[in-house]
Amino acid sequence: MKFVLFYHSLVSDWNHGNAHFLRGIATELLARGHAVEIFEPADGWSLENLRADHGEAPVREFHAAYPGLGSRFYDLNTLDLEEALDGADVVIVHEWNAPELVWRIGGHRARSSDYRLLFHDTHHRSVSDRQALARLDLSAYDGVLAFGAAIQDIYRRLGWARRAWIWHEAADTRVFRPLREESDPEPIGDLVWIGNWGDDERTEELHEFLLEPVRTLRLNASIYGVRYSISALQALEHAGITYGGWLPNYRAPWIFARFRATVHVPRRLYRRVLPGIPTIRMFEALACGIPLVCAPWEDSEGLFQPGCDFLVARDGEMMQRCLSALFQDPDMAHTLAAHGRQTILAHHTCAHRVDELLAICRERGAEDALLAPRQRTIGLHVRTDRSAPAEPTISHQQV
Repeated sequence: MKFVLFYHSLVSDWNHGNAHFLRGIATELLARGHAVEIFEPADGWSLENLRADHGEAPVREFHAAYPGLGSRFYDLNTLDLEEALDGADVVIVHEWNAPELVWRIGGHRARSSDYRLLFHDTHHRSVSDRQALARLDLSAYDGVLAFGAAIQDIYRRLGWARRAWIWHEAADTRVFRPLREESDPEPIGDLVWIGNWGDDERTEELHEFLLEPVRTLRLNASIYGVRYSISALQALEHAGITYGGWLPNYRAPWIFARFRATVHVPRRLYRRVLPGIPTIRMFEALACGIPLVCAPWEDSEGLFQPGCDFLVARDGEMMQRCLSALFQDPDMAHTLAAHGRQTILAHHTCAHRVDELLAICRERGAEDALLAPRQRTIGLHVRTDRSAPAEPTISHQQV
């Protein structure tokens, strides 16, 4: 079966968490013997920002880490959809694409019944920028892949698409797995957080559930991510937190292995308006076997077992107590981390999501013969050997 995927970027994960999931899904599809072509704009802002900050080194490192994956870069003004979609069985268009591309591919599908066409929504624009999504004409699309029931409900209720399925993000467990063994020395740090500061979507929450607990407990803590303002960097310095800058996502398992715990701080919209949607970083952290403490969020879809997979802190003071308990009781921390990882392996891997995607394709009329897996080996050269350096090769800023 041939999958053609239009995403903002495969190569760059600079402020672009969808690249994490896309890499895992593409890898899994290829491992099952399917053909995969990924298109990304030549002038994509994520890759442009990555190159501006770090040059070409991250691009070379990505291709070394994922030799089986690659993109076809296009200019929207000259993109030939007849050529791009030739032989496609399933086409997925991510919602971060230019509206013109969404419309043009919909128009192409209206003139052809040769492939299934799906729109992939992994953002909060359905509530934060509703007019922009409402203007997209999805009438020719077979349906929407929504990364949470709350978003699925919006598409159904407003009649934006024919069908909508829940398709949560998940961890690529080929890459995200525990890298520290019992015989390894103790981690070098207490707490790590990998995430982008971005707009004022969770500033208060980051202060309450991350910065203040670190300062009060005098933890050895590090933060990795981008879009940190001067005031944010000053706040990190005041809390005694080391800032590591941008981190290639596939290097996150090495970082998790060097710390005793991490936290999940959901953006305000996901906590208040779109409950039940964890970010992919939560899946990846649990897959790496690191103890996790979450700021409040409603697991309305029953994806996890709060209290068994992770601890939940209803406020900053409780976050301090939870972290202290984990650090004082290694057995509890180990049990928590093991349970969280087992939940990922049982329900939330990219292999599970590919199973779900193929089931949707069958529902929309794809032939079973095309969907049948033909297992093959995909070369992933992410450096996970025990002699590899624990730090990414990309240089980092320090506060």
